[in-house]
Amino acid sequence: QVQPVESGGGLVQPGGSLRLSCAASRGIFTIYSMGWYRQAPGSQRELVAQMTSSGTSNNADSVKGRFTISRDNAKDTVYLQMNSLKPEDTGVYYCFVRYNSLLGPLRWGQGTQVTVSS
Repeated sequence: QVQPVESGGGLVQPGGSLRLSCAASRGIFTIYSMGWYRQAPGSQRELVAQMTSSGTSNNADSVKGRFTISRDNAKDTVYLQMNSLKPEDTGVYYCFVRYNSLLGPLRWGQGTQVTVSS
């Protein structure tokens, strides 16, 4: 498996929106789940949202009602639509891909910066 490729970060004002994309490389493996973590300066990495290949998803409480994760299985791509962004959403967002099963190999993207500031 190769590193997933992320895009879509940037600077946005509070209340604005951004859409992140992450494209995975499947190769000979199956993709079990894909999603996003984020890490703010001085903080631990935290789960934002994830979705399995069967469509089961879960979001962090802090983003429920504002962020939506979706997935295009044909393209092995996951999207994170972020609306009503707040300054506390600022951080580096890392895409992950888990292969084969719940405990299968994990690959991380390089990270994309999201900054919410006026």
